Amino acid sequence: MSLDAFTSSVDKAVSSFFEPIATWLGEVVFYAVPVAGTELPLIVAWLVVAGLVFTGWFGFVQIRKFRLAVDVVRGKYDEKGSAGEVNHFQALTAAVSGTVGLGNIAGVAVAVSIGGPGATFWMILCGLLGMATKFVEVTLGVKYREVHADGTVSGGPMHYLPKGLADRFGSNGKKFGKVLAVLASAMVLFFGLFGGNLFQVNQSYAQLVSVTGGESGIMGSSAGALFFGVLIAALVGIVLLGGIRSIARVTSTLVPAMAAVYIAACLAVILVNVTAVPGAVATIIEGAFRPEGVAGGVLGALIIGFKRAAFSNEAGLGSAPIAHSAVKTKHPASEGLVALLEPFIDTVFVCTMTALTIVIANPASWREAREGGDIGGVTITSDAFGTVLPWFPYLLTVAVLLFALSTVLTWGYYCLKAWTYLFGRSRASELTFKVLYTLFAVAGSLLTLQTLIDMADAVLFMLAVINIIGLYLLAPVVKRELNSFLEYVRARKAGEGSEPDEDREPVKATV
Repeated sequence: MSLDAFTSSVDKAVSSFFEPIATWLGEVVFYAVPVAGTELPLIVAWLVVAGLVFTGWFGFVQIRKFRLAVDVVRGKYDEKGSAGEVNHFQALTAAVSGTVGLGNIAGVAVAVSIGGPGATFWMILCGLLGMATKFVEVTLGVKYREVHADGTVSGGPMHYLPKGLADRFGSNGKKFGKVLAVLASAMVLFFGLFGGNLFQVNQSYAQLVSVTGGESGIMGSSAGALFFGVLIAALVGIVLLGGIRSIARVTSTLVPAMAAVYIAACLAVILVNVTAVPGAVATIIEGAFRPEGVAGGVLGALIIGFKRAAFSNEAGLGSAPIAHSAVKTKHPASEGLVALLEPFIDTVFVCTMTALTIVIANPASWREAREGGDIGGVTITSDAFGTVLPWFPYLLTVAVLLFALSTVLTWGYYCLKAWTYLFGRSRASELTFKVLYTLFAVAGSLLTLQTLIDMADAVLFMLAVINIIGLYLLAPVVKRELNSFLEYVRARKAGEGSEPDEDREPVKATV
């Protein structure tokens, strides 16, 4: 039996077994209610409401403390002797690498096709709200992290849910938190293997095949697929062996590089059509309130924009705190402030650049999609760049490969922390996981396993339900940590002879 025939039979066998489960799970997790002629997924509403609540609870922290967050990333408030493995900038880039990816390229094209240009406005708004949620969950991730004897750190919902609930509600809270922690670990692990690993490798391989002659090209054969999978697996395995320090070193270089490549391409299209920018911005704003998309109506554009943003920046899903928890700091809220920059970079900046590029270029494939034709996703984005850069598919391939590799690396770290929580931190346990994860990378170029990927998406958003309940219950802890860090900042400024913080907040012992 040939390799192609074998992989095809595996795909069919897996799909036939898991398809009913995936369909049922997707219907439950992404259950939607009809609202004004369109469908509103309740999980999206759950995430958006959390952003609204935390934005109000913390007094628009994402706006008032934005400059302070940038100062923290720059190292202005670093403290010597702090526990942790990476600095603030490395922690941010490691987490961003897990969210900035194919969704920013293909997902945005889908959003502005279904919801019209106005979906961009609502996508930006949802990204701004997600900044507050990200601040809360990452502060808790650092607050309740576990620093091991060898200096390594473990954090995330599997740690702050049981520890935080035990602090607030005693033994009953601890028992409930333990159950939630096991569920959270299992969900992170399942999504990471299929959505964060296999899917990323599969899609990057597909893009590589498309620019090397298609199925008849040099990479279109099963041998080419196997070579690509083994190459990615080797790179991932080598970096994973070095732990978060190694991942942070790679992502702190890779993330700025891939962002620079992609943003440079966006700017090329925008600058060539600079006279069209005011009109494009006006179209986006007008479309937010008088949209002309397949979804139709203001609410349709709003839901599509919110859905794209929620799926893109992962605010509230509990994944990012795993990476941020490794930061070197004595004040958990310092990294919470750093983390609020993540949805800004991912959604407010990168997604908006993609949308603006598509609206300005106005490619034929986008016009057809808005009229009810096939929605190509990455094809629309590629066509938009192609109006100015005919060779863009090759540049897009580089960007996709960089996005995919950084995402696989970050989710490898997330999965490792979930695995060790469930199965222990022994060397044998960690090595077993790393071998398993690299094998999934090889499989990604050979298999599609779309049914399992669909399940993985549903599982990850199930985690959001568990995680946000915990965030609501532990928000007072976050308030205390924020006040503590702001007091430290004021003390540092006073020691340096600076003027008092204009945005001074009273320090409270309790909330």
